[in-house]
Parts: sequence; structure tokens; C-alpha cells
Amino acid sequence: MRVALLTVGTEILFGQIVNTNAAYLSSELQNLGFDVMYHYTVGDNPMRLKDTLRHALSDCDMVITTGGLGPTEDDLTKEMIAEVMNDEIVTSEEYRQILVDFCNRHNYPVIENNLKQANVPKRARIFSNSQGTAPGFLLENEGKYVAALPGPPREMKAMFQEQLKPELIKMQDAVIYYRVIRTFGIGEAMLETKLLPLIDGQTDPTIATYAKEGEASFRICSKRKTLEEAKKAVDDMIVSVNQLVGEYIYSYDDEELVDVVGKMLIEKNISISACESCTCGMFTSRLGSVSGISQVLERGIVTYTERAKMEELGVKQETIDKYTVVSPEVAIEMVTGLKEKTGSDICISITGYMGPGGGTEKDPVATAYIGVSYKDKVYSLRHYRRDVNREWNRNYAVLKMLYEVYKNIKED
Repeated sequence: MRVALLTVGTEILFGQIVNTNAAYLSSELQNLGFDVMYHYTVGDNPMRLKDTLRHALSDCDMVITTGGLGPTEDDLTKEMIAEVMNDEIVTSEEYRQILVDFCNRHNYPVIENNLKQANVPKRARIFSNSQGTAPGFLLENEGKYVAALPGPPREMKAMFQEQLKPELIKMQDAVIYYRVIRTFGIGEAMLETKLLPLIDGQTDPTIATYAKEGEASFRICSKRKTLEEAKKAVDDMIVSVNQLVGEYIYSYDDEELVDVVGKMLIEKNISISACESCTCGMFTSRLGSVSGISQVLERGIVTYTERAKMEELGVKQETIDKYTVVSPEVAIEMVTGLKEKTGSDICISITGYMGPGGGTEKDPVATAYIGVSYKDKVYSLRHYRRDVNREWNRNYAVLKMLYEVYKNIKED
């Protein structure tokens, strides 16, 4: 079934409110096997609302609207839906009493504006609102459907789950199953290039790549008659995907890199410490967001100045003088000193130029040196990614540190 989402509200067009309803509904509908074809947003204008409804229904089997069901004069969604769907607005005495009882229960005045919400399309199946007062509904006309949901996300989500979703399940003719694969160390363009043998001529399953800040991911999706068939199709495609880009994959379940690394450290009981200069504690803070990380996260030290590096980690002044503070030699001395101080199983250090100032011809802004000590290995690596801005540079450096930890543990 082809579906269009229609959001009603001038405040969304003005950018005063972010349209989270469309993202939520798209995800839910996709999981049910419905094809979301369009997202529309219109202001509180009856003519534009009617025109958009007619246009959407000309190419889709169903339109789901959010917003415009309230008690004010500009809430006209149901009236326009009734007109487009050849229905009329009537007063639901049952829902009118529900509104009266609600007002009495909460000591609200029973005014005509509030009772206006009991006016609904005559043929519609009415949806009660467990989180508010405005009812929604589902209306059919000549094989086309319009479902109207309230605008506030809390009310919309509850009504969708409790009222609309069971109706949609009855209409299902297929199910969709998908996995989101996360990668690091490869850009979206190169990722797609490597996957082209599978993407070219694809029918089902399908592969779609996405760019995320500092990362690239792709979704493998199958639409089949049964969930078992769809899962098998996706799992079979993953086998082929691994042969092409397996070296870059760190998650098959749309997990953040920090969560993957944190779980690996905890499950394998590998203690970790970090000393950070240019990232100023961001790496340790990210790891700290993982539940249970206190079992293995030993220490995080911020050594921003040369003095701090020397006093806390034993970095030598002559090393800094000879190689500069942003160098592989200093990164090695930082991580070696950290290992001696903490005895953690894996230690990691970073020193670099994050901008907007600093940098040299050899090591421009966005360059960092990362030191790693794990088991019998002690090494440094140069990290450089194009200079975007200070915050982006630091975030990407942290991702690189996490990925280095991930690689070491995985190789083990």
C-alpha cells in the first residue's frame, strides 16, 4: 500500500516546531510493509490543505494527516478531509459527552470551542485520544483511506499504536525486514562503489547507503510475504556484503561505535585508560556513557599543556623540543607513561591540532597523533581528516580512537 504523510501546521512551515511526527510514522509504516511515497507539510489554510489531499490521494492508497484536530478556529483538518472524501461533519454525542466529562473532571470550563472536537466525519471510524482530547479517525472512500491523527507527538504516537496500527495490520499484504550496517574508515562514495556489484540491478533485497558524521552506513531491506522469508533474504545478502566490505564493518545492528567498543571491553574484561590533549576528555566521556563501563574504565587524564604531559605522563622536554608537542614521539611517550601509571590492559593517547588556529605545513589543522599500548604492542599512528571546524575535528578524532581500540580487540 502506497502512503503519503501530510503534516498540518503553519508553525512547522515557519520552523518553530521540528516535524518529528513524519520521521516516527515513516519508520513505523516501513516496518509494517507500507511504502511511504511522500511527505507533505501545509499551513493552516483550507484550500491548500484540500488541494494537497487530492494530489496525494491521486497517487497513493492512503494519506495519514497529523495536526489540525484541535478546538481553535484554524483547526480545519477534519472538515477538509470530509469534503475531499465526500462525507459530512456531524456531532458525535458519545464523544461530546466524553469531552464534557473530561472538562468536569479537570475543572475546565465547558465551552463551545472544546466541544467542537466532537464534530467528526459521519462515516469515519473514530479513534479515542488517551493522551488528550482531540479524537482522530479513519475514513474510507472508493478504496482510498485518510487517517487523521493529532499533532502533539505524545498524543499522535499513542493513538497510532493503540488505534491506527491495529487497522493497518489488517491491511498488510507483505512485511519488511531490514538491517542497518555501520562502517568506519570508508566514505559513502567508496562504500557504494565497492557494493556496486550487489546494487546494480538489485530488486529484493535492496541496499541503500547513507552518510553519517564521520561514518558511512547502509541498509539492507527485503519485502516479502512472511517475516521469515524477508530475514533469510537479508541474511543471505549480508554474506555477500561481508566479502566486499567486511573489513570496514563494526556493527550489523545500527549501533554507535562507542557502544560496540564499550560492550567489547566489558564482555572481555579489558581495562582501559586514556590520556587526552586536543580532545580534552571527550574520548573518556563518550565511553562513560556506556552502561557498566565502570567495570573496565580505569582512568582518563587530560594533559592539555606541555607541563601536564611532563608531570602526569613523564613526557621529556627534549622530546617536545626536538619533535614538537604534536608528534608520534610525544604520543608514544604519553601512552607509555600512562601504561606505567595505570597498568591498564589497553592505553590510548592523543595529541593534535584541532583548530581553528595552530597546525604546521607538515601537520595542518585536523592532524592528530594517537598512541596505543596493548599487550606487547606500543605504536603511534598519524590521523588526518579534512579540516571542517573545531568541534567536527575533535569528534572525528574520538571516533578514530574508538575504532583503534575496536580493531585491537577484534584482532585479538
